[in-house]
Amino acid sequence: MPKSKKCNDGDTLNPQSVLAVIEGSARGILTAERTALNTLQHLSGIATTTCAYVQAMGKTSAKLLDTRKTLPGWRKMEKYATRMGGAQNHRMGLYDGVMIKDNHIGVVGSITKCVEMAKAANLPKIEVECDTLDQVREAVDAGADIVLLDNMAPDMLREAVAIVAGRCKTEASGGVRLDTIGDIAATGVDYVSAGRITQSAPAVDIGLDVAIL
Repeated sequence: MPKSKKCNDGDTLNPQSVLAVIEGSARGILTAERTALNTLQHLSGIATTTCAYVQAMGKTSAKLLDTRKTLPGWRKMEKYATRMGGAQNHRMGLYDGVMIKDNHIGVVGSITKCVEMAKAANLPKIEVECDTLDQVREAVDAGADIVLLDNMAPDMLREAVAIVAGRCKTEASGGVRLDTIGDIAATGVDYVSAGRITQSAPAVDIGLDVAIL
């Protein structure tokens, strides 16, 4: 089933653009049509939504990150789609970065102890989720590589960035929407992460038109 590709991944297209021309038996094409279109529409929707978020960040130095909020079995494809939209991939799984969250802190007893245990186990890229400025101070003093500033308003984010003072990376997360990401990115954080770009992206309308040759 030879095909002629009319565009590349990551290209910006207009309505009525032709993505590709496929040649083959009608039975084969129509058998695969729905699966192919569903996949293409879903991933193109993620890339398109991601691009809108990146553009809404304006001319800031912050980078958009994706999350692990992906469909089972689709993570690599969905994270590829976010890259095509202009985001950077965050963790692919639990193996390539440590995220210390409130439940971990509750079990172990403190942020400092959690970070010490992660370092002792030689775990890579230790990130601590912080809800308060006191937690930010503790995480930075403990030697975290990244602090995740969870559900903080812009004024609080600016305070957190000042506390960190470049000693580690900062990531804003929680409540990140298309109408809020610009203000969040302008606070001076290094990264902004948004689960919506994979979890809530609407599919792009893509169709297949058949011509009998």
